This record gives sequence, structure tokens and C-alpha cells, in this order.
Amino acid sequence: MSRNSKKQEAIMNEEITAKEVRCMGDDGTNYGIIPTRDALSTADELGLDLVLIAADAKPPVAKIMDYGKFKYQQEKKKKEAKKKQKVIVIKEVKFSVKIAENDINYKVKHAIEFLEKGFHVKCRVFLKGREMAHPEAGTEVLERVWPMLEEYGVRESEPKQEGRFVNMYITPKSEKTKN
Repeated sequence: MSRNSKKQEAIMNEEITAKEVRCMGDDGTNYGIIPTRDALSTADELGLDLVLIAADAKPPVAKIMDYGKFKYQQEKKKKEAKKKQKVIVIKEVKFSVKIAENDINYKVKHAIEFLEKGFHVKCRVFLKGREMAHPEAGTEVLERVWPMLEEYGVRESEPKQEGRFVNMYITPKSEKTKN
């Protein structure tokens, strides 16, 4: 058993060591503060489990519930939350310092397609050899590209040098911004 699954395991039934607990039923019934053995017997009579909800409280809070059903619903909620997460896809368009105008237009056309599909775009200029001494040349290329992409996206950052690359990030315009 991994450390994470151990941490998430609930303390239940005979594992509860407190002398008394504040007990609640699955249906909302409040049994009040009762001895743990009484809470266990009540849970047993109902065919359910006594699960410790708040161990740090004084006295600890326990709930009579069907633990298997509870765990299943928790997993279901996690999966549902995961489905609703939005995955950000970053597409990369590479340029060079000595790129011809028609090549820029061709690559910008691809960047526009990516932005229209809702992808984020990373425009980067690769600096070769002596071009490293003049990173402003890479910045100039990206500054020529930006006006062509301006109506399709929002520039997240100014072009900046990162190692051998000069990068610029562009995110698609949201529906609110387009109108």
C-alpha cells in the first residue's frame, strides 16, 4: 500500500480508540455524544459502518454510514471533477533569424489555425552560432510576426531570450474579447 492511499484510509469501526464520540447518522439523525461501543452497536444493528469523520474534534465526530457506498461516491466525484478540467495545449512555431517573408507568412498561417482552434502558441526563434551574440535579431523577427497574429490572440509576454531561443507566448482571444 502506498503512502497516499494510507493517508486517505478512514478510521472506522473497531479502529476508533476514543471513549466517546459525537455520533451522526447517514440520514441526518443526531445521536449526540455517546460511548463509542454504543455507537458501534447502533451501526452494527443498522448493518452500516461507524466512520471517524473529524478525529481532531473534542469529542471526535463519527458518522454511521455505508462506507463502501461513500467511497464509491467520492471516487465518482473525483472523476467528474477531472472531466471538467481544461487541458491547455501549447503548439510551437519555429522561426530562424534569416527567414524569408513568404516563410514567415506560411508559419503565421499555421499559428493562426492553432489560435482559432483554441491552442496556445509559442513562437520561437532559434539562434545559431554567431546569432547568439545578437539576440535582438530574434526579437526583431518576433516583432515582425506579432502584428499578423494580433487580431487572433493575446501576447502573454514580450519576446525574451531563453538559452538559444527567443520566445513569445500567445494565447487565443477569449469569446468575450472577440466581440
